[in-house]
Amino acid sequence: MFLDESGDHSLSAIDPQYPVFVLGGIIADKEYAEGPMAEAVARFKDEMGLPEDLVLHTSDISRNRDGFERVKEPEYRHEFFRRLNELMTSLEYKVVACVVRKDEHLARYGLAAGDPYMFSLDVLVERFCFEIGSGPPGVIVAESRNPTLDNQLELAWLNLKIQGTLFLRASKITSCVSSLNIREKKENIAGLQLADLVVSPIGRHVLGKSPKEDWAVIESKFRRRGGLYAGAGLVILPKG
Repeated sequence: MFLDESGDHSLSAIDPQYPVFVLGGIIADKEYAEGPMAEAVARFKDEMGLPEDLVLHTSDISRNRDGFERVKEPEYRHEFFRRLNELMTSLEYKVVACVVRKDEHLARYGLAAGDPYMFSLDVLVERFCFEIGSGPPGVIVAESRNPTLDNQLELAWLNLKIQGTLFLRASKITSCVSSLNIREKKENIAGLQLADLVVSPIGRHVLGKSPKEDWAVIESKFRRRGGLYAGAGLVILPKG
């Protein structure tokens, strides 16, 4: 499972234009992610005239910066997003995400409100374990943020392995997930780039913003249970 985030996890300053925090990403077979998925992402970059080591990053793409300057050209922009949506549609993965409405979370729990990142991590580890079931253990790859936050994540993961969650015993988590690895964006990992591409559209959807074409792709990829992705692939907190 490859994880990325959208929005600020802090509760001390809530942006009224984007009052949510999204932790989400994709679940994919390890060999597939390191093979066909990585090759397809590299091929997309080559076809679009981008360096293979240029990392697909939503904020850089949307702002036409740091290697994505040509995206501001109308013809190139149209072709770029057409091919990107084709890429995201063709690849094999399942989307999982937890969205925390920070204003509602703070209003409900006040000073007892927990860190949205840590709440979301519990939710996604549970979904990952449910997806793995009795199969071989999986690996979680999370994008590095900064040393302090990375240390907090390592401690949160250690706590999950010791305490479990409300719905999963620690023994189940350790049998399903062999490790949590924190990796830098610059390492150009295909799975992390796909995770980056899915989280912002999910945040936009929850806020009721006008959907773009990528939302339809992402919605089709959500992990489902009984044909429904609410609760299985997309969890929104606090619950009503």
